[in-house]
Amino acid sequence: MRQLININAGWSFLKDTTEIPTVLPVDWEVVNLPHTWNNIDGMDGGSDYFRGTCNYAKIIKKAELPEANTYYLEINGAASSADVYVNGKKMAHHDGGFSTWRVNITEELTEEALVVVAVDNAPNNMVYPQVADFTFYGGMYRDVNIIAVSESHFDLDYFGGKGFVVTPRVQEKDAIVRLQAYVANKKENQTVHFIIEDEEGNIVAETSKSEKANDAKGLAENIALVDLEQDIRNVHLWHGRKDPYLYTAVAELVEDGVVIDSVETRFGCRTYEIHPENGFILNGEEYPLRGVSRHQDRIGFGNALLKEHHDEDMELICEVGATTIRLAHYQHDQYFYDLCDEKGMVIWAEIPYISNHMATGRENTISQMKELIVQNYNHPSIVVWGLSNEITINGHKDPDLIENHRILNDLCHEMDRTRLTTMAIVSMCPMDAEYIQIPDTVSWNHYFGWYGGTTDQNGPWFDEFHKKFPNLPVGCSEYGCEALNWHNSNPQQGDYTEEYQAYYHEELIKQLFTRKYLWATHVWNMFDFGADSRGEGGENGQNHKGLVTIDRKYKKDAFYAYKAWLSDDPFVHICGKRYINRVEDVTKVTIYSNQPEVELFANGESIGKKTAEDHFFYFDVPNIGETKLEAVAGTCMDESVINKVEEFDNSYRLVEKNAILNWFDITEREGYCSLNTTLNDIMGTLRGKMFVAEMAKDLMKQMKKKESTGENAGGFTLNENLLKMAGSFTILRMSSMGGMVGIEFTKEQLLDMNAKLNKIPLPKKK
Repeated sequence: MRQLININAGWSFLKDTTEIPTVLPVDWEVVNLPHTWNNIDGMDGGSDYFRGTCNYAKIIKKAELPEANTYYLEINGAASSADVYVNGKKMAHHDGGFSTWRVNITEELTEEALVVVAVDNAPNNMVYPQVADFTFYGGMYRDVNIIAVSESHFDLDYFGGKGFVVTPRVQEKDAIVRLQAYVANKKENQTVHFIIEDEEGNIVAETSKSEKANDAKGLAENIALVDLEQDIRNVHLWHGRKDPYLYTAVAELVEDGVVIDSVETRFGCRTYEIHPENGFILNGEEYPLRGVSRHQDRIGFGNALLKEHHDEDMELICEVGATTIRLAHYQHDQYFYDLCDEKGMVIWAEIPYISNHMATGRENTISQMKELIVQNYNHPSIVVWGLSNEITINGHKDPDLIENHRILNDLCHEMDRTRLTTMAIVSMCPMDAEYIQIPDTVSWNHYFGWYGGTTDQNGPWFDEFHKKFPNLPVGCSEYGCEALNWHNSNPQQGDYTEEYQAYYHEELIKQLFTRKYLWATHVWNMFDFGADSRGEGGENGQNHKGLVTIDRKYKKDAFYAYKAWLSDDPFVHICGKRYINRVEDVTKVTIYSNQPEVELFANGESIGKKTAEDHFFYFDVPNIGETKLEAVAGTCMDESVINKVEEFDNSYRLVEKNAILNWFDITEREGYCSLNTTLNDIMGTLRGKMFVAEMAKDLMKQMKKKESTGENAGGFTLNENLLKMAGSFTILRMSSMGGMVGIEFTKEQLLDMNAKLNKIPLPKKK
């Protein structure tokens, strides 16, 4: 009978080595898995985290393992490439840091076998990801097991899957469930016994079969396919957050009346449609997908998460009221997919084919997609396979890129006829780009109001796309802006304040959630995450677009804006709890609630009652001394404090490491450009275009210099489309964002640019 033995404890670890030991080293560091060597340097800024080869070694004593014919080493995540050695003999190589893979170590498993796993996250041109706005952590950061099985067993070799595939098909009140078991080394006297149980453990279907159902193409010589269908009468549907009902299917390999191997999987029965006009439809019911994206890291742990971390993440996502999660930009832990099934989250699952298309990386995109589908096929929560993310950031016309998307799209449909495909498109990609028509659905990453443009551009942009391509379902796969513990009563784009983030999301909620045709919307991001190349916002090494901080200890105000729209759990929240000291005589207080009416009290006296259909309530509050605020909405209450000060509290103000100019430092000649002029206005004249071209040339030199020293520029390359997207930025705003790509400006450089701009006339208003 199959047994799984966890071997996370007591691995010897050595950083930055390629030497494969033949005996267990006594001077290496001892670590327990999950483990990454980038848990600190991967999110401290500087784009200098260690990327190379590190070795893990462990003695496996055969006497301590269950007696079995066959032993597999199971690695659930080793980033990003790895080699396995047993007693000095190389057993396997694997490329791709986010999936499960196994190695048959039976022949080399001596009484005391030395297992060495050499893990490598160094840059290369073959394995994705290589360029992206997040840290590529190295390590054995998920569970490692030994699987002991009989000679005949459910297959363990095919792309890390279970060897057991369940495909339900709903027909009116019933479901027809196809059960496919793949048996390695099956013998004539062996049968496969199938059982389907409901959530209460009652058997709803049961049958056995001994012979092959068919001679399926592509099977290895030692693999037999047992394939049949079973009915579930009056099927209980899996219906997202409302009713995430799960069945359990069990496959038993029986020899002479004895079960010699067994596997099980949960599954759900549901139908869905992604309609270009009506959005997502689940089991015949319109079911709006409004949710978040998630990265798999946190402060102090990197990507080496424990189960309790996954549990906490899911609790927070459920609290905000999300109905969908985009699991970006790679395969996540199987435990988290299980949580998605249990909680009813509708999932977008994707591979890390991101930012920079590599002509030498095609095979890796194919293998990672095969692993993603095979390992996750049975999860009812998954509805789309994601082909790529922002892959045209350096251009959309590459024939090899287009062909690769066609190959991946066809592969998804060949391997899984039950699900659709999608992809996330970078904002500056033209609407009519050829590759956009390849998948079944599309989504766009737009940051109007943060990286250029204004918040009110988001909805109209989607209206234009929808009008142009009325039969292609479209969604918003990324939108967001950064916020740290900075505050201002007059927030502005680019100030990294919690107040601007809240305002931004208020506007985006009203625009996106009221457009039914958007099949899904995903906030970027649910949590702040590690991005070591970033140097902005006052805290390097992280992307701070999360609704929750990277340590999961603080829910930013924007979190509650979504909770007000999406959650049915009654609550009221006063914004600005970290913004206590305020200079203005009358201050604006924003309150979020899913209740119809809110009353605000200041030092016990009512400021008034307000109703708001959009769930956002605004009060003007006299700011006199210390004021205790209390908001009441139905049975819910929240409180905070504000305090009157004479001068602005500078602890609330971001001071960038890049040069900061005061308003009085910037000379503005009437009728001429300055650092406060937008890129679009500067480029409205020939002289302005020449200035921008020269500036872009200089910036490219700096970025190439950074890349030559091995620093990651986050995948950004200056091009026509990127400049177009940034058209609403002032030059000063663009300079403040230089930290994203490792570029810093001195005060002298900025003043010199301003002097040059002061000689360029503003374009005449039409």
